Amino acid sequence: MNVYDQAHGLAKAISESEEFKQFNQLKKAIDANENLSKMVKDFQMKQFEVQTKQMMGEQVGADIMGQVQELYQIMAKDPLAAQYLQAEMRFNLMMNDVYKILGDAIGLGNSK
Repeated sequence: MNVYDQAHGLAKAISESEEFKQFNQLKKAIDANENLSKMVKDFQMKQFEVQTKQMMGEQVGADIMGQVQELYQIMAKDPLAAQYLQAEMRFNLMMNDVYKILGDAIGLGNSK
């Protein structure tokens, strides 16, 4: 069994998954709308900032959390942005599951 062949097979399976196809299709639609694309990127940057602070054990200010919530509420009102966020979440969940399976298989997971 060649690891590289298996990795290419996994990459193909991921790119053919419904989660990826929906995410990719909606990402293209978002990217085609300059205003919506900017709003999504702003939201993702704020969300990343919060996650980074949390991972470093820093206190996340109420102002930043408020900005993230406000951006999310605005985006949730736009049907395309809401669909994109849902598709992105489903794709990320699938990828996290794949990473966990790989980590567990080589002893890097939290399984005992």
